[in-house]
Amino acid sequence: MIMTQEDLPINNDYWSTPDLALAAAVSLWYPVDSIDRTNPTKALFLFKRNESLDGLIETFWKQELRVEPQAYFSQLKIIKSRLYGER
Repeated sequence: MIMTQEDLPINNDYWSTPDLALAAAVSLWYPVDSIDRTNPTKALFLFKRNESLDGLIETFWKQELRVEPQAYFSQLKIIKSRLYGER
């Protein structure tokens, strides 16, 4: 789903990031709900927020997140395909 400014959620039910590496890692556990392209130079990946998502993000930034390399690479390709394919 491609979002426009009118479609953006107005509450804190969603968490977003422009970071492709982080989005790929998070999407191993949580699906990308949508991609916001309201800014033509930067896409935002949106995820439904919950407490365990916040913990996963913190683990990523502490460099403590462990993932299977092939699963991560595969997920990165899926995210990039979705990013560049939904235009």
